[in-house]
Order: sequence, then C-alpha cells, then structure tokens
Amino acid sequence: MFNRTNLLIVLVALCAGLGLWAGRLYFDASAARAGVGPPATAETPAVAQERLRSVRLHAPRPLDPFVLQQSDGSPLEPADLRGRWTIVFLGFTHCPDVCPTTLQDLAKAQRQWEALPEAIRPQVLFVSVDPERDTPEKTGQYAAFFHPETLAATAPEPALQQFAAGLGLVYMKVATAAGDYTMDHSATLVVLDPQGRRTGVIQPQHAPQPPLDPEAIAADLALLATEAP
Repeated sequence: MFNRTNLLIVLVALCAGLGLWAGRLYFDASAARAGVGPPATAETPAVAQERLRSVRLHAPRPLDPFVLQQSDGSPLEPADLRGRWTIVFLGFTHCPDVCPTTLQDLAKAQRQWEALPEAIRPQVLFVSVDPERDTPEKTGQYAAFFHPETLAATAPEPALQQFAAGLGLVYMKVATAAGDYTMDHSATLVVLDPQGRRTGVIQPQHAPQPPLDPEAIAADLALLATEAP
C-alpha cells in the first residue's frame, strides 16, 4: 500500500531532483553571465562578439590558483594553460551520453585546428569530476580516445571542487536505483584566453538543435587564436 512514509520518500526524492536541476541551471547561467570568481578586467574584447557564432565572450576573470594532476602524473597549474586558447570541459569516464558526445564534437573542432601553428593552436582540457573512479591515467586514456592532443586531469577533493567553482561550474554525486552512483555536472564549456583567464563560455543549444556546433566552435577558436594570440 502507498502509505504516508512512501509518499514522504517520493516527495523528498522529487525535491532533491528539482534542486539539482535548478542548481545546474543556476550555475550554468552564472557561467554565461561571468558572475563568479575574481573581479573582471576592464579591457577591449579579444574579438567583436558579432563575429563569433558559438563562443560568448565576457570580461576576462583571473582564475584562483589550482593544482590538478595530469594523466602522466605531472601537476597542471594555471601557468601550464597560458599561451594558447583553451576550452575546459568537466565530465567523467562513466558518463553515458553528454561526455562522449561533447568530446566527440570537440574532437571534430580539434581536427580542424591541426593546420594552425602549434604555438597558437587552441587546446581542450577534460577534467574528470569523479576522482573516486577516474584516476589521472584512466582520465587521460578516455580523453585520448577522442583526440590524442586533449589534455586530461583530475584532482582529489576539495581541490577539484574549488577548481570547478572558480570556473563557475557545478557537479554533484547522485545515487542510482541500482545502488551505484553517477555524476551530475554542468554542460557549459569554459573558454580561457592565452593569459589563462576565464573569458568566455560555450553553452549547449536546446533541442531540436544539436547541443554543440563543432564547425562554429572550430571557426570561433581559430579566429580567436589568430587574431588574439
């Protein structure tokens, strides 16, 4: 019989789900508005916004100090991301849909950048938000499956949470009915300029449009790399 206890459990689960959904919307919207992190730097945009199709620029914001661990065991720090435009994507290797689809789309863009000089070639950084299951090595192997030049890293808590918060992104561990867990995370991609500052976002489109447009991403980052290296 569906008693009051069962009803309470359903209501709690529903509220938790709605809270997580609302949280993702809030943090993704915050990322788009660049309303988090250190104060923005007042300067002329790298490229006029009307020339870009996918990237939404905002005033550059320096990232807080961070240390992630790359797939080869070496540390990844802010200085390592300077010199080239970078797209940062949070995900995890057990992700059933969003992560592989996003990395596949980004790989299409990466292949179009191969003709650019290495010194200014845009790069992709995949950061696993599931360090419990994703070792740095496993994270690197997963990212390299889509494109060999993709940077990959992760970090233990609380360093990982602090890194994500500095980007204006969110993730959360969610229990499944099978007794396992999954990771819910922002789908927004963050764009860093060659100074390693958070300077733009790429937000997935709503259905029925494909979530990402690899052609537009490739064109936007190539434009930024060549005109604002």
